[in-house]
Amino acid sequence: MDLRKVKKLIELLESSALVEMEITEGDSTIRLSRAAYSPAVAQPHPATAHITTDRVITDQPASARQDIETGQSQVEIIGSAVKSPMVGTFYESASPDLDPYVTIGSVVKPGDILCIIEAMKTFNQLEADITGIVKAIYKSSGDPVEFGEPLFLIE
Repeated sequence: MDLRKVKKLIELLESSALVEMEITEGDSTIRLSRAAYSPAVAQPHPATAHITTDRVITDQPASARQDIETGQSQVEIIGSAVKSPMVGTFYESASPDLDPYVTIGSVVKPGDILCIIEAMKTFNQLEADITGIVKAIYKSSGDPVEFGEPLFLIE
């Protein structure tokens, strides 16, 4: 198996929520696995999203603590998460040389375009369904996204 393919698989595992993946190509098999971790358990609370991540972009400081077992930050942010409706690739603008559709602090209303998700060579616009201010953006252009994965936080 080509070293470039192995590196790409490692990047894919790191950028996804997968814990383990195994790929077989001809006679070669590679298994990649993250260190075991226990996800944080969130207590139900209206209009609060509990997010465990090592990459959160926000415009305001959030109360965070270091989880001793996983080494990841646990951040509590209040707002509505905009989730990916499909598997694909996230793009923050229609072209790399154009400004992003939204940035942190942007005011959005229903129908405003938040991003584009490319799936099977089709570019799908993701529109806001609520009015609010973009408080967090969880992906960068070119990042893979999974169905139901949070992309934006709107307050």
